[in-house]
Amino acid sequence: MTPSAPSDGLGEAPRPGRVVCLPGVYRPQADTRLLASAMRREEIRPGLEVLDLCTGSGALALHAARLGARVTAVDISRRAVASARLNSALARLPVTVRRGDLLRALPGRTFDVVISNPPYVPAPGFSAPRHRAGRSWDAGLDGRLILDRICDDAFTALRHGGLLLLVQSGLSRPDETVDRLTAAGLDVTVTDRVTIPLGPVTRSRSAWLRARGLLPTHDEEELVVIRARKK
Repeated sequence: MTPSAPSDGLGEAPRPGRVVCLPGVYRPQADTRLLASAMRREEIRPGLEVLDLCTGSGALALHAARLGARVTAVDISRRAVASARLNSALARLPVTVRRGDLLRALPGRTFDVVISNPPYVPAPGFSAPRHRAGRSWDAGLDGRLILDRICDDAFTALRHGGLLLLVQSGLSRPDETVDRLTAAGLDVTVTDRVTIPLGPVTRSRSAWLRARGLLPTHDEEELVVIRARKK
């Protein structure tokens, strides 16, 4: 497998680096930068243990490591794991990268902070793709295949006072994420909202999204960051 060309990492992040993405691995985009900005406000500091779920290229894990945290990153994709490990080595930052299915990769572990930019784009089909690039963004008919699992497991993954930071699209019902996390016993707020033009994936299926009532008539979508604290 030949890495694709390096792409900009987190732009405004301290000591911005560049990341390499193997084919089919999600490149840092607007949602990555939005979550990185939220992370900078949360006093992620040396000594904290941070988990990056659905790490992709590892860009957000590297961002947390630059802020001084001890970082573990997880992804189910072999190419994502390889990309994250390569980027950790290139950046000379100590990120532990594991391949696995969300928190099943780390049974019994708890963390001070959990961050995630998971697949959240609604897509035809009832299950997530297994062997193509779409697994980086496709998340079932309502875009919640991965989001719901993270919501259901977040409470047990966090230490007392621990923090979850999650980015998703308005297409996949942020209000439901807030409700599920609240029902799980977390203190939840939406901290960031930004409207962006539809990307290539959502634009290519805009007719299907509109037919399902998930996309308004304009060609834009909202990204949000959801913050949940374990009391």
